[in-house]
Amino acid sequence: MSQENQRAARSYNALPANLSPRGVCREAAASYIGISASKFDEMVRLGKMPSPKRIGRRKLWDIRAIDFAFEQLEDECKSDNNPWENAE
Repeated sequence: MSQENQRAARSYNALPANLSPRGVCREAAASYIGISASKFDEMVRLGKMPSPKRIGRRKLWDIRAIDFAFEQLEDECKSDNNPWENAE
């Protein structure tokens, strides 16, 4: 575990068990939506996920912004290629 991840883990442990952090590191942001960090980076580059906030040298992603971006992603069943869309 990197030193930055160790520090982040300690700061998360300082929170009450029922309170999640508002800002999370890249790995936690990716894990939060169930994808790899490299896929998350790609989605950030494409504008499908938010850019990080910078606090000093740290980059943190706002969980609320991630939630909003995730809700904006198209559902699989709403795609243009749905063969059942016009079925009677």
